[in-house]
Amino acid sequence: MNHPVLEKSQIIKASIISFILGAVLLVVAVMPAEYGMDPTGAGDLLGFNRLYVPESDQDNDLGTIVATVNLPLIKLEKAGSGPDVARPVEADFPAPDEQLSNREDETQVIVPAGKGIEFKINMLKYGTVKYEWTTANNEVLYFDFHGEVKQKEEVKDVYFESYTIANSNNMVGTFLAPYEGKHGWFFRNSSNEDVVVNLRLKGQYEL
Repeated sequence: MNHPVLEKSQIIKASIISFILGAVLLVVAVMPAEYGMDPTGAGDLLGFNRLYVPESDQDNDLGTIVATVNLPLIKLEKAGSGPDVARPVEADFPAPDEQLSNREDETQVIVPAGKGIEFKINMLKYGTVKYEWTTANNEVLYFDFHGEVKQKEEVKDVYFESYTIANSNNMVGTFLAPYEGKHGWFFRNSSNEDVVVNLRLKGQYEL
């Protein structure tokens, strides 16, 4: 068999071409996809920069997954005030002829390290509100979204119903109040640092 023998000039030419192609791929594809740098704009044109994910986002997502996996399961028995507390008659009062005026608010709730705190709004029966809350740095909190019936007389054991109980860093929804009273969230922070919750509200309520 006769093997082709490349001349020295051909080897040098092939090496230069390979080096140029490698440099082009580095600038056009690798840098935009791996490091978020696109000096020529070709990465944006070809879509390689869409593959780039900042390390901070990756760390936050991983931290959220790990924190959620280590949390205990929430059981049905945690929802509401329990069978020993009777539902008050005020819960079945008819809805008013007029609802509260519509309003919109944005506020922050600071949940202290290792503690819990409540944020409530006053609503009439069948009043509606849209809500959104998000922790400032993607921290996961335990929360109980619940409501307490407004009663004519103060009682030792307050009747309440839980609408949603979970561990999360974000919640969005629309709520229809089943009775007049205070409705809102209990947040519990199990970490060693305070957590800021950014809250948005829009609907028929009073702070």
